[in-house]
Amino acid sequence: MTTPTTPRYTEATLTALRQQGDPLADDTVAAMFEKGEVQDFNTLMRFFSTAGTRLPEGLPASAESFLQTTGMPPSWVDWDVMERARLFFMDNAPHINTGLSFAAMPATYAIPRVARLLASTHSMDYPSRRMANTGQFVTYLMQTNAFEEGSKFIPAAQKVRLLHAAIRYHLTRSEAWDVAQDGVPLCQEDMIGGQICFSILVLDAMDRLGIHMSEEGAEAYYYAWKVVGAILGCDMEAAPGNLTEAREYADLYLLRNLGPSEEGVRLNQQLVKMYEDVVPGTLFDPIVSATIRFLVGDTIGDWLQLPRTPWDTAAKAIPHVLNILETIEDSSPLGEWALDKAGSLLTTFELASLTRGRVMQYAIPEELKSGYGVRSQRSRTHRWTPPASTLV
Repeated sequence: MTTPTTPRYTEATLTALRQQGDPLADDTVAAMFEKGEVQDFNTLMRFFSTAGTRLPEGLPASAESFLQTTGMPPSWVDWDVMERARLFFMDNAPHINTGLSFAAMPATYAIPRVARLLASTHSMDYPSRRMANTGQFVTYLMQTNAFEEGSKFIPAAQKVRLLHAAIRYHLTRSEAWDVAQDGVPLCQEDMIGGQICFSILVLDAMDRLGIHMSEEGAEAYYYAWKVVGAILGCDMEAAPGNLTEAREYADLYLLRNLGPSEEGVRLNQQLVKMYEDVVPGTLFDPIVSATIRFLVGDTIGDWLQLPRTPWDTAAKAIPHVLNILETIEDSSPLGEWALDKAGSLLTTFELASLTRGRVMQYAIPEELKSGYGVRSQRSRTHRWTPPASTLV
């Protein structure tokens, strides 16, 4: 008789992670707010966007120490696996972007605690800003020199980590956030959950679209996000080590956190409108909601109040179209080149449409929306098959 395997993740495990933040980044941000240094920091960091360059003079001491401490990737990174991840991204960039845009992002809006957190920031009034930041971040990650001198990725990751710490700083001081009930804002449970959403949920979406993936490629893609999680301050002792563990975490995390919320509906409506505005005309606008519903499922689709339309049937035909394109790609070197080129141009066009040609800045917010009761410090002081579900 086989002895049942003890699950790595339990309700108690994730509840404990809900009370943990990112001490290194949190202490850095708190020191800057207490000394009124955030505005100067944001100004100076506009001149620091490339790894290997000297830090700007005049940085707050706490920020300079943080940037020096976190300026290198983890020592345990397997660079052969990271190269496989980069090649996986190159081969599947349009599909990965589709998974991020139409599955992972809406799924985060179906987590009420996360939706409330996102709604607290001014930038969520402009969802293209978050999508542009995410797209730019992923593009930086998958470049050949992502972790070398001259890259843009490490500085971007350092700024995102401090941005997350600033949101924690504000919300823990807000009467609108109940730490006893909701835990620490942007806690370890949600930080690891974000890593899961941008990795395994994207792979799930690609599988639902009928994209052919090797198990090795899928594992490498997850590994890349595991590295990202470490750089962004995730607790690596708690984070899943591979796709099987990621599935276990995802099942429990989503089961205990998914649900409807007004903030989630509003954020998703903004996201859908943004996608509709990217493509000229209105004829094909309904396919946006239909594609999201197809990828996230009817339960989440209903929570996000996505309309049910005849286009839902059309969205189900997408895998068949992609299968034809993949057949052309596999059977013809010229077809492979043409589709890869088209995919690259599509990805470039999408990012350019969102960024309007600008480099996105990851600045520390000096205040949250007025409804969250936190004003600025300055105003006071100046073919892969997805692993089976682990749930029974």
